[in-house]
Amino acid sequence: MSYRNRMTVATPIISEKPARGTARYAASVCPHDCPSACALEVELTQDGRIGRLRGAADNSYTAGVICAKVARYTERIYHPARLLQPKRRIGAKGGGDWQEIGWDDALDLVAEAFLKAEARHGSEAVWPYFYAGTMGQVQRDSIERLRHAKRYSGFFSSICTNPAWTGFTMATGALRGPDPREMAKSDCVVIWGTNAVSTQVNVMTHAIKARKDRGAKIVVIDIYDNPTMKQADLALILRPGTDGALACAAMHIAFRDGYADRAYLASHADDPQGLEAHLKSRDPAWASAITGLSIEEIEAFGRLVGTTPRSFFRLGYGFTRQRNGAAAIHAAASLPTVLGSWKHEGGGAFHSNNDIFRFDKRALLGTALRDDTIRMLDQSQVGRVLTGDAQALRGGGPVTAMLIQNTNPVNVAPEQRLVKQGFLRDDLFVAVHEQFMTDTALVADLVLPATMFLEHDDLYRGGGHQHVLLGPKLIEPPDSVRTNLFVIEELAKRLGVADQPGFGRDERAHIEAILAPYGIGFDGLKAEKWLDVQPDFETAHFIHGFGHPDGRFRFRADWRTTPAPNRPPETVGLLGPVESLPAFPDHMETIEAADAAHPFRLATSPARSFLNSTFAETPSSVSREGRPEAMIHPEDAAALGILEGDIVKLGNQRGEIRLHARLGGGARRGVVIAEGLWPNGAHLDGEGINVLTGADPVAPYGGAAFHDNHIWLKKDMSAQ
Repeated sequence: MSYRNRMTVATPIISEKPARGTARYAASVCPHDCPSACALEVELTQDGRIGRLRGAADNSYTAGVICAKVARYTERIYHPARLLQPKRRIGAKGGGDWQEIGWDDALDLVAEAFLKAEARHGSEAVWPYFYAGTMGQVQRDSIERLRHAKRYSGFFSSICTNPAWTGFTMATGALRGPDPREMAKSDCVVIWGTNAVSTQVNVMTHAIKARKDRGAKIVVIDIYDNPTMKQADLALILRPGTDGALACAAMHIAFRDGYADRAYLASHADDPQGLEAHLKSRDPAWASAITGLSIEEIEAFGRLVGTTPRSFFRLGYGFTRQRNGAAAIHAAASLPTVLGSWKHEGGGAFHSNNDIFRFDKRALLGTALRDDTIRMLDQSQVGRVLTGDAQALRGGGPVTAMLIQNTNPVNVAPEQRLVKQGFLRDDLFVAVHEQFMTDTALVADLVLPATMFLEHDDLYRGGGHQHVLLGPKLIEPPDSVRTNLFVIEELAKRLGVADQPGFGRDERAHIEAILAPYGIGFDGLKAEKWLDVQPDFETAHFIHGFGHPDGRFRFRADWRTTPAPNRPPETVGLLGPVESLPAFPDHMETIEAADAAHPFRLATSPARSFLNSTFAETPSSVSREGRPEAMIHPEDAAALGILEGDIVKLGNQRGEIRLHARLGGGARRGVVIAEGLWPNGAHLDGEGINVLTGADPVAPYGGAAFHDNHIWLKKDMSAQ
């Protein structure tokens, strides 16, 4: 497929600095839940406010480019609807009646509710709940120290990374890979399972550089014609959940046509002969029937990567949103191993650099206070936990008190109706520490206003690259908002644990301790702005062996005992249909397949102007996205009598919602795409897309399959 010259890589950021004497620029880091962790230059005006944000040109990964939504951060930090005062609910839950109170009274209420819950049901009745609304180490993770000090219920963070991390480390034995900047030195960049233009713009920076400088080809593999597809030389649109079949067919071609690097396989892989025998029947015709791709498209892909030694496989988080995601990314990572791509600069596979960072977080997390006998509750199953599901509660008592920081579960968690039902329980106390009145804040008992990233110190690392970055406080926050760390420290005082290890430190002290393995402190990193901790070429490319004890890439998977970055504890055990996981790379038939009652598949893909539920409050993002819509194939729409803009109903066993129809989107027939996590209230009936997503765990170590849902679809005749 020829290159389509439509530049949707990034919104241009004005690079000219203001006139001398009117403003200055300072270094910071984007804090949001994105592998890019972009290095920023922030304009500081003479009146103590921020102006424009732009990418740091001297950071070799950010390379001066950031996404448009962060470039417009003034909209967010100075938004008139920003929370500025603690508020206590005075009417019915979710009724919208609030009373402003002072910070001391608010924190006293939280402590009183926690102590009451503990006295009645034990310490596990309290469940501190958080996630990645900020990726700052201190402001995000300090809540864990309070959890461990008080023996509150544990938090199994399953909602985002688990299937992909598990499958990749099953293959390589380590969650790291070639320097992501090597994409610019590649002859073929395969962007697989990530809409990088919308969600990781810096991937495109380096891929486009390879095209410009080297004539590299860009392959994009995804489930619909999104903005990244517009940049592809070869665009492969799959049916959802069929990535493993494509990978297997490409490996079949490699063995069949002599592209397999047999010498490399003999020295670096566990069972190449067994893999080759297994793949005999996984030919392009077999994969075509599963993926919806033509045999010719599959052959073209296999031939391109097979004849291009410097092929860089950039594997994204789409793999982690499907029920067979662990097996699928294991298969995708196996392809460059069959080809020997790892040997070459600009070759190999990359998903995350999580394992390269050497932080000392013992004091921050309160590791010495942790009790492994305390139950671990699954973040993704918050709806089941709060509605009394015995399995989700791990056989324990109810959760009756929560503190929520950095996340919005009433909007972002699966099985939304169960989630909201649980949060509306009269016997559940919920305090939400937030920047805006989110869907979760709306059903809370107490809302506490939070600082934004430019208003506090924190430390960051780039999962999508190799930098450790400091985000220092650059402006003063409003007088009435407080940091996450402040809330944790003040609650520790009221709950009687402030004398425990790790408490009593400010942000600077925590950052100094975390950085100790690097021999640099807060001031040193502030002067440097970031550290480049990328391993050397031979380590990054596994030249002397992969991360498993025998040094071999693992084609033959051991899904029950292999370590993984976020494996659930023994008290939880294996999760999902582990018995269905394949021994060798394969297509795994565990997706929520279409059936007679649910003839369509739904994926809830990210929107370009939102990041999960963040930025859904900023005017320019809302304007660019328009409204919640269901993207439907025109032939499917015609068969159902649906026209552009019609109101349609989507439903399954979990519930139903209504959306406006948008014809097109470039997915396969039978596939519906709903982009973006719009606030629930932006939908026609006040319920969001996660009404339709499931919380059943992904094998083998858990996860939530947001892009893997069967649904029925019909025109809403009552709206006509």
